[in-house]
Amino acid sequence: MSRDQQLQQQNVARTVRRVLLGLVLMVGFTIALVPLYDVFCEVTGLNGKTASSAQVVGGAPVDTGRRVEVQFVTRNAPGLPWRLDAMEQTVWVHPGEVALARFAFVNVGQELSSGRAVPSVSPSQGARYFRKMECFCFQEQWLEAGERSEMPLVFQIDPDLPEGVNKLTLAYTLYPQGQAIGGYHEQ
Repeated sequence: MSRDQQLQQQNVARTVRRVLLGLVLMVGFTIALVPLYDVFCEVTGLNGKTASSAQVVGGAPVDTGRRVEVQFVTRNAPGLPWRLDAMEQTVWVHPGEVALARFAFVNVGQELSSGRAVPSVSPSQGARYFRKMECFCFQEQWLEAGERSEMPLVFQIDPDLPEGVNKLTLAYTLYPQGQAIGGYHEQ
């Protein structure tokens, strides 16, 4: 084999190694992208994501000179025979004040089933200022056929909410979850 052929084979082998390494890095990046995006959205409030666990109430004073309208919107994803309704469509709160809203879940289906409510806040810049201390969205909910349940949302709007934001919309989408087999919950 000539020297030129050896150099050409080495170049081809080097190119193949680089392409394979690039492919492995791209697949790794793709796998890591979803959890990284979720963390980024939760930290920044981008895309209306809010915290998925209880938050501590800040010791900031209540701003009684300002009121924020909080509107509640509910919707169901396909595949879950439930209704989710906000018992109060709108509440007015002072930033820093702890507030309560109530929601009613009804299983209109014929069997035990479970669902989980996933929240989002708009405008998205308001998500980082919306603190949930107690929320049914923190865990999966189970209801028997025909069962109705009322659940609270205890929240606070951070007093650092930008001055131009006077209305927040909290939307819950209800998604189907685990299945019940023989009266037992399977998750």
